[in-house]
Amino acid sequence: MSTNELSVQNPQTQRDEGVQISRNRRIWIAGILLLFGVIVGTLISVRETFGEFIGQSPLINAADTGFVFISACLVMLMTPALALFYGGMVRKKNVLGTMMQSFVTLGVVTFIWVAYGYSLAFGPDVNHLIGNLSWAGLQGVTLAPNPSYSTTIPHQLFMLFQMMFACLTPALITGAFAGRFKFKAYIMFLVLWVTFVYCPLAHWVWGDGGWIKNLGGLDFAGGLVVHIGSGAAALAACLVLGVRKGYKKEAMPPHNLTLTFIGACLLWFGWFGFNAGSALSAGSLAISAFLVTQVAAGMGVISWCLTEWANRGRPTVLGALSGGVAGLVAITPAAGFVSATAAVVIGFLAGLVCYLAVSLKSKFNYDDSLDVVGIHGVGGILGSLLVGVFASVLINPDGTSGLIFGSWHLLWVQIVSTIASIAFSFCGTWIILSFLSKFTELRVTERQEMKGLDVTQHSENCYRI
Repeated sequence: MSTNELSVQNPQTQRDEGVQISRNRRIWIAGILLLFGVIVGTLISVRETFGEFIGQSPLINAADTGFVFISACLVMLMTPALALFYGGMVRKKNVLGTMMQSFVTLGVVTFIWVAYGYSLAFGPDVNHLIGNLSWAGLQGVTLAPNPSYSTTIPHQLFMLFQMMFACLTPALITGAFAGRFKFKAYIMFLVLWVTFVYCPLAHWVWGDGGWIKNLGGLDFAGGLVVHIGSGAAALAACLVLGVRKGYKKEAMPPHNLTLTFIGACLLWFGWFGFNAGSALSAGSLAISAFLVTQVAAGMGVISWCLTEWANRGRPTVLGALSGGVAGLVAITPAAGFVSATAAVVIGFLAGLVCYLAVSLKSKFNYDDSLDVVGIHGVGGILGSLLVGVFASVLINPDGTSGLIFGSWHLLWVQIVSTIASIAFSFCGTWIILSFLSKFTELRVTERQEMKGLDVTQHSENCYRI
């Protein structure tokens, strides 16, 4: 056999061996997960979980239960909506790979949440930093209400509602590294990030005994946990992974804004469950949260379009969609604490500030592919700080009045909470990615990046023409 023949065959042999090793690893991972699931299942007491409550509890309110049930469905819809939103903005060679990174969270995070994630995030407090594992496998998470979180809906329904938040949050991060993250490495990152970043952060802000909650920090529906958490993580991921091949040298326009338009509309629709549902009851607070969500989103559209029109000479569809999302992000932490008038200001500022943040990213030389940092990170920070300005006990007696009502304390608490959330998520993400890089390649090869994630990671094409 000639040297030329060897040079042709060896790469193929290496690829075949690599495929086999990859398949073996998948089998091992699937087996370990299955075994873990069986072990967890054996630890669950049927009596503990279901025997305590089977029939209709006198504490459960049917209207509240139905409302939160529908809201959970709406929040679940936001993850595939995000897949469409992101999928339309990437190049056609990366559509399926990008959508898959969002969609797979519905599977992976659901398993984590049931196995131990919910217990870490909302379980009995340990030193105000994390929940313990007494609710692992949903042991003790019954169909009766848990007074720590709601007195009128089943505990399992609250768990389900929060599960949808946990599924969406890591999916938001994927827009920052679209087109360059290996799928295998992403799955590892997803498991570690939800476990070591999302669950502790959720406990700090929402868990019974969490230190930010005890401090008096307010986050009605996820400004600190979801948007700042994902935005700070996105920035860390951008810096660790580096820029896309051809960044600043070749045009990388969205391949299908129709998909992005559909995704944005579904996100807006789902956001009503996200914000109004966080009231956990079908009452006046939910109506107020619904109203301010719509107002802020609308003002975000107007503000972004006006800013873009003044700066570029014409408004764009993508800009209008981005403005709407920016308004939704900024109102999220404030939705249950501010009036519709305040929502006008919050939404307008969100469109303006997020537009400027997105416009400036190239000057700082980080490649945030789909503007996660500029919209979710910056928008979440803006909204969290403005809670300290516009919050009013007239809207929510369980909250605190902000700066314009004469109290500086809440603004100071929101500043501390925001800085803590940014630092924790950024540093945690950096550590996780640095740790993973010691064991596996995080980024696809240059050749794979040129071919696209669809073919190299999933052996599929979005379009066959």
